[in-house]
Amino acid sequence: MRWARVALPDGSLSYAEVEAEVAHLLGGAPWLGARRTGVAHPLAALRLVCPVEPTKVLCVGRNYQAHAKELGHDVPKEPLFFLKPPSSLLDPGGTIELPPESARVDHEAEVGVVIGKRARHVPEASALEHVLGYTAVGDITARDLQTKDGQWTRAKGFDTFCPVGPYVVPASALDPCALDVSCRVNGEQRQQGNTRDMIFPIARLVAAASRIMTLEPGDLLVTGTPEGVGPLAAGDRLAIEVSGVGVLELTVAAARS
Repeated sequence: MRWARVALPDGSLSYAEVEAEVAHLLGGAPWLGARRTGVAHPLAALRLVCPVEPTKVLCVGRNYQAHAKELGHDVPKEPLFFLKPPSSLLDPGGTIELPPESARVDHEAEVGVVIGKRARHVPEASALEHVLGYTAVGDITARDLQTKDGQWTRAKGFDTFCPVGPYVVPASALDPCALDVSCRVNGEQRQQGNTRDMIFPIARLVAAASRIMTLEPGDLLVTGTPEGVGPLAAGDRLAIEVSGVGVLELTVAAARS
């Protein structure tokens, strides 16, 4: 079983539980404990949209040693957090728009953690009890602006810079310490890593984040990227994959005027 958010034939949106390629509609968001409505549709007849509606998107920088080194940075001694705005969220199958303000926009393939239960000052030992499930995320980054600005808000915050999906898989179905994460551009492997190589594992990240800000149900924690980040160009086709979750497929284009 996996969760999705779908666009129905009448244009409305609904959360769904997906089993055997059938979307069973829910009465609300899965992190709110919503139940099936009794209405179902073939998944192939529906369009997948971003499977989360977070109050915040909290991300982690330099959480893989090899990635920190490839950018010439020291390995952090504690989690390095930053925020992306919810307005940067992008649907599966969506188009990443390259802003004219940047000369280099990079892909970063990451595992996303969807919070299921309110978390404030939680200990690491019980942090995973607050996780609903896992998904695939692209932390798209205007690398030149990140260097120029000295802080990351603009570089990480453009519209379309946070694609998510295609599904959220329940935490009980996956081992957060053994998830493969990869990125392909035009079929060429660019990134390949595993969460076992994280500097700070997911339980540590949830606990540390909860000591800074309250994590609400539905919030998205994005956990860092392995080595191999690189530039995107208009016309590229991007595929971000997390084992057990699926492939988040995207296209790249110049920003619309």
